[in-house]
Amino acid sequence: MNSRRFTSIALLLLSSNFILANDDPFEEYNRKVWAFNEFLDDNFAKPTAEVYTSITPDFIEVGITNFFRNLNELDNTANQLLQGRPLLAINDFSRFIINSTIGLGGFIDVGSKFGLERHDEDFGQTLGAWGVGSGPFLMIPIYGPSSPRGLAGRSVSSVLSGTFAIEETDVRIGLTALDALETRARYLEVETLIIGDRYSFIRDSYMQYQAFESSNGEDQPDDFVDDMDDFLLD
Repeated sequence: MNSRRFTSIALLLLSSNFILANDDPFEEYNRKVWAFNEFLDDNFAKPTAEVYTSITPDFIEVGITNFFRNLNELDNTANQLLQGRPLLAINDFSRFIINSTIGLGGFIDVGSKFGLERHDEDFGQTLGAWGVGSGPFLMIPIYGPSSPRGLAGRSVSSVLSGTFAIEETDVRIGLTALDALETRARYLEVETLIIGDRYSFIRDSYMQYQAFESSNGEDQPDDFVDDMDDFLLD
């Protein structure tokens, strides 16, 4: 999951009044899907996330976040290799081994304490690094903002993720649901900062996020994003 980085980009848009060129030829359809997703979020996802954050101790929330990030290290490793960055692949796989063992299944981020930097990579970013354009903005029922490249990348990354190897269907579904809940809970603190038309804001921040990740942040203001990452992690 790259949601923390995506949220940072959304805050970057808010702070800089960034205006993205409208690459939204399906806006009429997208807005209808957006309204459907908002209904589900307002009535189910958000209230559940609020209950989750209110009853779950902070150290358990952090541990669950670490657990799912650790599962994603396998996806990170594979995509680092596909992007021609073997040293970063070694870094990410080392994080997975260390956090899965010393870190008690990933609940404790020991790798960061050892100086191994955490990355967020998926096959969509790999396609971007290979020069594949993101395509037009798409709003997908339940899933949310995406693009043709994002959908293609997600389908491959789902195979590379740690949960794909779990044979028990009920366990895999349970972990997927918990992952979605944990992700939604982390949006609660920053979503109130969104101003104006929420659909346009989410669309522009998502497309900027795509550009940031496919370029590995080379043309983006890293200092702000790093600061916001620290804020969200705290």
